[in-house]
Order: sequence, then C-alpha cells, then structure tokens
Amino acid sequence: MPDIPSLFGGGSRADRFDDIDQFVPEHLPDSDAFLDGHRVLDGDDHVAVHRVARDLFEARGVYDVTFGYNLARLNLDRRHPDAGFRYAEDRNDPSVLLAEFTPTTPFCPQSKTLTVGAFRAWNGLADRHDYDRVRVRVAPMHQQADAINAELDAMDPADAQAETDDSVPDTGSPTGERDGDESGAVSLSEEFEAALKRLSSEPE
Repeated sequence: MPDIPSLFGGGSRADRFDDIDQFVPEHLPDSDAFLDGHRVLDGDDHVAVHRVARDLFEARGVYDVTFGYNLARLNLDRRHPDAGFRYAEDRNDPSVLLAEFTPTTPFCPQSKTLTVGAFRAWNGLADRHDYDRVRVRVAPMHQQADAINAELDAMDPADAQAETDDSVPDTGSPTGERDGDESGAVSLSEEFEAALKRLSSEPE
C-alpha cells in the first residue's frame, strides 16, 4: 500500500524521516511501565525488530490514517519524536516480545484500533519472525490506556494465529473502518475523508 501524502504537509521526505536502518534515541519515545524490568531493545536489535514490524504492518494494512502511512514509519517521523513503538524481550522468556506503543497525543482516537491491529499482525503472521508470542500495549499517557490494555490483555494469541495471511483486520488503514468504541473518539470529517480519497487516487 503506497503512502498517502499527509494533509498536514511538513517538508520533503528526506527532511521528515530517519532511515529504517537507523536507531535514533532522541526521535523515539522512552520505554514506559510495560517494558520496565525487561530487556529493552536498542541499537541494531531495535532496528531488526522494527524492520519486521514494518513488513508485518504492510502485509496487514496497519496504517495511521491521520498521516497516511504504515504505522511503523511513525518511529521514523522526526515531527513526532516522542511517538511510536519501543520493544523489549521478556526477562523470564526471551521468546516473548513486548511492544509498547506511544501515540502522538493522549487522546488519539486510533490508539485502540492501531494496537489491536499491531497485535494481530505480529501474532497472526508468527511464521515471519522468531518470537513465540508478541504482547502489545499502549503507553499509560493515553487517556484510555487502562481500558485498551485490558482488552489487549484478554486477547489470546492463538486466536490471532488462526487468521489467514490475507485477512485484513480493523487496523486503521485508509480503507478500513475506524474503531468507534472509544468514548470521545471523533471520526474523520467528511471533508477530511474526501481529501484523503483524492490524495490516494492521485498518480505518484
């Protein structure tokens, strides 16, 4: 799925994004409560895991509709240095990966949809990585972190594993339905959606 130009502008691609092979700590969120006490990945370890995340999100259509790109690119977006994913391996079982997502704002209406989509991508395409299980949580800075994380905690990786590779979950892709369960969540306006469709139909 090609990137859709953001309606918010922001300069050229070279100015906006770090390279996927770079680990730039100042452009990443700090690890938070979910990763405390575990082996937080950095350097080449972080880069290797995040490259896999990018490929899995592309396969499952886990896209941020606000910025119109694969959710993994949020880590590389210099405009949002405190947002994105951090990873850790479980201190008791390194075959379990922990992924903590920090959204751009505490009231991001996509946070549940995106974290559920990330969970399903990681666990539904388990043959594409070396972890037995991947647990995903949203950072506690989000106003509905407790409710979102309770739902993620209740999800069984076995259920996600049973999904076929070509199934497309409700992940926040530009063509998917947005989650409407979060209280206070506001869907994109008709004007925004119309502009998004126009941009997505323009030839590259």
